[in-house]
Amino acid sequence: MGGPEGFRRLVEEVAAIYEWIEARKQQDPARAGRCQACGACCDFAAYEHRLFVTPPELVFLAARLGARELRQMTDGRCPYQQGAACTVHEQRFAGCRIFGCGGNPESQSEWSEEALRRLKALCEEFGVPYRYQDLAAALAEFRTDTCRSAAEPCPGDGAG
Repeated sequence: MGGPEGFRRLVEEVAAIYEWIEARKQQDPARAGRCQACGACCDFAAYEHRLFVTPPELVFLAARLGARELRQMTDGRCPYQQGAACTVHEQRFAGCRIFGCGGNPESQSEWSEEALRRLKALCEEFGVPYRYQDLAAALAEFRTDTCRSAAEPCPGDGAG
């Protein structure tokens, strides 16, 4: 991944993908839908869906929060939800950014596919194995192999 400079660049590239998502939603708010900040979709079991994430998204979250602040998912609910609020709203994953209640499913699917294509390209560019995992599995495995896959310490983990 290229040491600390590689991590910095990877985090910047993920931020650019997140900015691209936000720009798509602003260009066509009717198709994007709107988050009601109710927290319903953060309760994956009750909402009957799962959130899938990629390694670059987890590196981004770890860089912004510090790797020690990553939480395990202990039930069917996002570990970053408190009440109806998202405690990592500015760092939230691509799927969370794309989904909006009442949004056009075809548009959301199109944006998801493009975001995933870009995230996968980052994995290839930075030498990080690509995985598309549900949030619980991704968080459980992150500390042991995501950053270390490039023989580098995770940002904020105190190693190296």
